Amino acid sequence: MTERTAEMSSALRGVSVPTGAGTPLDIIEFADALEAVAGLAAGPLGAESVRARRPVADLALIQEELAAVGEVLVLERLGTAPGVDPVPEAAEQLARLRIVGSVLDGRALVTLRKTLAAARRTAGELKRVALDAPRAAALLVDLPPTTIDRRLERSLDDEGQLLDTADPELGVARREVGASRARLVKRLEAILRAIGPDAEGSVTLRNGRYVIPVRRDERKRPDGIVHDESASGGTLFIEPTAAIELGNAMREAELAEDRITQRVLREITGELRVHHATIVAAHRMCVAADDLLARARYAARVDAHVPAVSSAPAPLRLVRCRHPVLLARGVAVVPFDLTLDGVERTLLVSGPNTGGKTVLLKATGLACAMAASGIVPPVGAGTALPIFTRFFADIGDHQSLQADLSTFSAHVAALRDILAQADDRTLILLDEVGSGTDPAEGSALAAAVLLELTRRGTLTLATTHMGALKDLATQAPGVVNGSLEFDIATLAPTFRFQKGIPGRSYGLAIARRLGLDGGVLTEAERLVPDEDRRLDALLAELEAKQRDVATREQTLEALTLDLANLEARLALQQHQQETLQADLTQRSRTFERDARKEAREVLLEARKQVEAAIALARGAADDEKAKEARRVLEEEIQSGHSSLVIGRGKAGADGTVRPTTNDLRLVVGDTVRMAGGQTATVEQIRKDGRVVVRAGAAKLTVDAESLEKLSGGEARKAKRKQNPYVAARQLVAASAPSEVDLRGMTGDEAQTVVEQALDAAILGERALLRIIHGMGTGVVRERVQRVLKADRRIKAFAFAPQAQGGTGVTIAEFDA
Repeated sequence: MTERTAEMSSALRGVSVPTGAGTPLDIIEFADALEAVAGLAAGPLGAESVRARRPVADLALIQEELAAVGEVLVLERLGTAPGVDPVPEAAEQLARLRIVGSVLDGRALVTLRKTLAAARRTAGELKRVALDAPRAAALLVDLPPTTIDRRLERSLDDEGQLLDTADPELGVARREVGASRARLVKRLEAILRAIGPDAEGSVTLRNGRYVIPVRRDERKRPDGIVHDESASGGTLFIEPTAAIELGNAMREAELAEDRITQRVLREITGELRVHHATIVAAHRMCVAADDLLARARYAARVDAHVPAVSSAPAPLRLVRCRHPVLLARGVAVVPFDLTLDGVERTLLVSGPNTGGKTVLLKATGLACAMAASGIVPPVGAGTALPIFTRFFADIGDHQSLQADLSTFSAHVAALRDILAQADDRTLILLDEVGSGTDPAEGSALAAAVLLELTRRGTLTLATTHMGALKDLATQAPGVVNGSLEFDIATLAPTFRFQKGIPGRSYGLAIARRLGLDGGVLTEAERLVPDEDRRLDALLAELEAKQRDVATREQTLEALTLDLANLEARLALQQHQQETLQADLTQRSRTFERDARKEAREVLLEARKQVEAAIALARGAADDEKAKEARRVLEEEIQSGHSSLVIGRGKAGADGTVRPTTNDLRLVVGDTVRMAGGQTATVEQIRKDGRVVVRAGAAKLTVDAESLEKLSGGEARKAKRKQNPYVAARQLVAASAPSEVDLRGMTGDEAQTVVEQALDAAILGERALLRIIHGMGTGVVRERVQRVLKADRRIKAFAFAPQAQGGTGVTIAEFDA
């Protein structure tokens, strides 16, 4: 048992929860719950440490234990939790090691070697997670020097036999034993052959001496010592006199080996004895770490969350609580929520049999007992549990044959013990309180007991079938009704807990469903007291309203979720559009600024070249020079990338070429109107006379003659009409998907991709979106249809024709 487990057990003195048959922990199957946790330990000692856990009342100790589990639980869910090796049972070996003068044999030393190896692995893992799990790292202890491990490794094999490397003299002694044995066997074989060819058998060992088999009537029988005979007495096993000296020599070599062996074992034991306390602490560390990791693995396996704990009296709040034993057995368990505030001290659960009332009682008791034992029970986030000093449970029909008590008498005896000790730090579980006797007297007794416990502040959970008790909650503060939902259509339990509503028994309805005679049932219904009949009708009406409210809440919750999703998607879409518009505006401004700068630079350069050409033309003395000047001028004008004159102009009498009113001069950055009437911006003027223009998101190369340059006022007006968002829509339209493939995705991944594709397709003004989800298990198909149903922009959707994918493809049509 680890120090922590021992501490938990010592604190048990303050908790009235004895173990064994018939005790509260036994009644709620606490041992089975512990077994589910212990099964996740790495070794038997860690498992036994878990099994030894019991509820305690020390709040600080419980909080520390649960916090330690919580730290490792986080790592377990991340896949980075520490790992430990099983540590062997070493109590006997460590006890012998403590005795001065004792010598451990080889097997005992191997056990301690395995202990040290496990301790070093565990210590390494605890150090690795020290930052994330400091409470687990607090288990670390100092270990003996590694020289001890190396000495054990070079001295012993896994079976506990000393190796020749344990001591230089040991190897020499063993070789001498081998040599002397070989000499002896060789001599005996020679004597056996000398007897004759009829001699049978071979050299063998009897009473620690090497002998040869010789028939009793053999005439050539050698002199020597008879050590044994065959079962028939016909064969003697003789140690010949001629071989006795060799046998003695071998025996002396063996004794020398034994002396060295004992010396080596004594030396190793002495080296270990110096570190006895350290080895004991290391062994406990391994067991404690295994215990802790088993509890963390269990919490991860049942998807549990560490509950808040406080000393009773305190509110009880269970969130998604499940019965741990049923979980371990693989039973499909319906979780339940239960809250009892500081004023509510008694919960009275009613309803039909097989409704899970007893399961609820036991699950609540187990959750409290497990948490008080340092184990995270299978509960959800937000759970808060009181820590009790006393714990009673009276569950199930039972008799006490030894005390000659009937079932009712046994229940009364249990109630007597409860009333003698119960206070506001006590948890009591009562199943079918007041049963086993006349209903009127039984309900009266049960009501009196529950009222007394409520006045004391005792936290009590009780189940009942008695209609009279259902009215108790309206008469006494601190008492609250509860029930487990029952499907009236199928007459089957749903195991969903409902607080504040008493349950109906459904006895006659179940009997009718099982085929009991109709006349008998009619008579039975007539005999039901009017008060009970009215109460049953009232409960039926209340259940119907409860179901209606629950349905409305589910619908409202679904609508709220859809609205939240839609708002999030609209916000994202708006953000994307604003970002795109801002980007386009910035790019437009940057482009316009750069284009104007480049145009000015090119125009200045072109002007210099034109002026030089004109000067040349003016200075021409004849027609040939004038023509040459005109050619140079035209080449200079047309060779640029930033200006272009459309038309040849007219040469004056002096040879000067002057543009006419019919000519069109273009420069980069000009606004022009294309043949189709769409405005565009000049981006590049090519040498071949063609012009590159940008119209929205499109870049086109057109003939210059097809363009009409806009005047300054017209250009500014056209630019004002240009909307960057229109260009954005053109970009989106060009990339908007008409088809999306979801095959191989999970449901969540598919939903994200479909929502993005819908947004893009609608923004790109697509009429349809083809969604490929495949057939598979149908999970992705159902998720797609759920998204389409919730999206108001979808006009209709249906599976594709069989030739185009059938039920593996859904086609969504958008509203115009």
